[in-house]
Amino acid sequence: MKLHELKPVEGATQSKKRLGRGTSSGTGKTAGRGQKGQNSRSGGGVRLGFEGGQTPLFKRLPKRGFTNYFRKEYAIVNLTDLNKYESNTVVTPELLLEDRTIRELKAGLKVLGNGKLEKALIVKAHKFSVSAQEAIAAAGGKTEVI
Repeated sequence: MKLHELKPVEGATQSKKRLGRGTSSGTGKTAGRGQKGQNSRSGGGVRLGFEGGQTPLFKRLPKRGFTNYFRKEYAIVNLTDLNKYESNTVVTPELLLEDRTIRELKAGLKVLGNGKLEKALIVKAHKFSVSAQEAIAAAGGKTEVI
């Protein structure tokens, strides 16, 4: 059996109802929408979440938490990601963007201390975790805050 030979099981598929195709079709004239009312009109119907005037579910549920508008989100790089560079390379946010290690810069670059650094690198970033600073220094490299 090949992919182009696959067929649905007998009776598994049904043809679409053709609405409004004459009185003898069974779904002519009003096309299965009934006589009058909101749902019979074109463009009719209720908005998403409307429950006929009853207080909708999303309003009945309690509110939780808040959004901090002043939050800064940083592009994150771990020490394991920096192992691909040669020794004494100056690692900048621009270099990381170019190599697609990070997708976008956001509010800046933060280096985290996850993993082990095996090469001495000069790393320039907006923020460093304490463990990352110690690991870079232990490998013989330097950290520089932009």
